[in-house]
Parts: sequence; structure tokens; C-alpha cells
Amino acid sequence: MDETFMGTLIGSTLRVSTPLILCALAGTLSERAGVIDLGLEGKMLMTAFAAAAAGAVTGSLPLALLAALAVGLALSMLHGYGCVSHRGDQVVMGMAITMTAAGLTVVLGIAWFQQGGQTPTLPDSVRLDGQLEGLGEALSQWPVLGKALALGFTGHNVMVYAALLAVPAVWWLLYRTRFGLRLRATGENPAMVDAAGVSVKALRYQALALNGVLASLAGAYLVIGLNPAFIPNMTAGRGFMALAAMIFGKWHPVGAFWACLLFGFLDALAIRLQGASLPAVLGGGDVPVQAMQALPYVLTVVLLAGFIGHARAPRALGQPYLKER
Repeated sequence: MDETFMGTLIGSTLRVSTPLILCALAGTLSERAGVIDLGLEGKMLMTAFAAAAAGAVTGSLPLALLAALAVGLALSMLHGYGCVSHRGDQVVMGMAITMTAAGLTVVLGIAWFQQGGQTPTLPDSVRLDGQLEGLGEALSQWPVLGKALALGFTGHNVMVYAALLAVPAVWWLLYRTRFGLRLRATGENPAMVDAAGVSVKALRYQALALNGVLASLAGAYLVIGLNPAFIPNMTAGRGFMALAAMIFGKWHPVGAFWACLLFGFLDALAIRLQGASLPAVLGGGDVPVQAMQALPYVLTVVLLAGFIGHARAPRALGQPYLKER
């Protein structure tokens, strides 16, 4: 395989996988605590719009990130208020957040910017720059796979590397800390956690707060790392793909990470293969663009249909907890 093609494919995979990784980790934290989060798609969409709107108005990257974090945390706390404090239906609450975000972002975009729901193109001051370019130049001099390594693993913005580092960080938090032990116990047997004198409600709110931060970063990345402006429904189902990756990864950060890379690889491959020709054995002609674009979504359905029965969810997932008196 050509080194340039291999390197660009790896690089595209990492860039496309970044929001999926952050979103899947957000879902892992909340669902390990027993709270189903079908609102990840809506959180990503709202935080992407918040980052784009704040960045377009102020021209400040820190303010754009701050706006995204504020909106993401607010949505997670709203989710907690409805599902943890008042024991509402978690599936309905999550879908309500997603559906509200899909409509509200368009309405606000039209009202504020008069561009059909889009925001103005963000200035360079709000965009993230590539990192490790010096290392890339050094790697490209290697005689074997040097160019592929340089193109694949260097020159990305800081959020790509942060997403990769977030995987071992979340794993350590869940499996090597007392907080993580209590969080996982909350999703398995909340009555036992309550009997130990630990607040189930507080733990679930803390999990949702971390969920909101990661979902905010995923949404902000879409406009400060990938596209230079907000476009209506620009998440394009990434929140649901992240949920599928989390289930396929059996609610484990590392498993979810590999599933996200698989989705990202298919998405990147679909982009690279657009316009490619079919072999003569298959009749020749160009590969249908629609078939390539559908690959990641088809895989999502296949994985959910094939593995949803084999992956064991936390036992208390989706069950509101009522403290015994």
C-alpha cells in the first residue's frame, strides 16, 4: 500500500474518530453510573452551536470553549434533574434533549445570524492549530513507513491527542480509584452503595457532570477542529454511533475506543474511496458515493443487531433509585 495513502488514511481516521471517542467516553461514565444517555447527540449539537456562536461573535477560542462547556454541563444537569432527582424516564429525557437541540440550534441560528441556521465562518483565532509538526518532519526521514507515520500521527490539533489521552484517563478513573469503584457500583447495585453511606444521587450527578464535559469537548471539536462553522444537524448521528461503539465495547473505555476507531476508519475510507473505480470483475464503473457514505451507519446497525444481546449492560442501568427510609 502506498505510504501517502496509508498515512492520510490513518490521519483522517484519528481526526474523524475524535468526537466519537469523547462522546463514547461520556456515555460510558453516565451509563456505568446507571443513567442512560440518549441525549449525547443533542449535547454535541448544542455545544457545537454554542462554541461556533461564541467564537463568531467574540473571536476568542477560550470563550468558545467556555460557552460549549457551560451549555454541555447545563444539559447534563437538566438530564440529572429529570432522571435522577425526579426519577423520570431516562430514554424519553435523552431523546427530548436531542430533538430539542435539533430544532433550537436552527431557530437560534436563523434569528442571530440570518444564514439559514448556519453561523459565520470562524476566524483563525478560534481554530485549533496542528501540533508536533517538527516531529513529523523527523519521522518522514525514516526509510521504512516514516512518511506514513508522519502523516498519520503528527500535525493533528491538541484535541485529537487529548481524546487519545482521555481513554487511559477514564479507564484509570473507573478501575483504579475509589470514586470509580463507587461509580460502577452505583450502576450495578445502588442499594448497596446507599447502605454503605454514599449518596447514589450525588454519584450519578458527578457522572453526568463528567459526561457533560466530555460531550462538550466533542461538540466544540466539530467547529474548532473539523468544520470552520456550525451547520444544522452537523453531528450527523455521531452521538448514536458513539453509543453503538460504547455498547460494542461492553461499557469499557478501551473497548469503546477501538470501536470508535473502527467507525472512524470506515468514515475516512468512505471519503478516500469516493470516485474510485470498481474492479472489472464487478462490472467496473465508479463506486457509488452513497454506498461509501452509508458504510459507518450500516456498521452501526449491524453491530447493534449482532452484539446487543451479547453485551451485558450494568444491572441498574435505566432504573431510577428511590432511597429506602
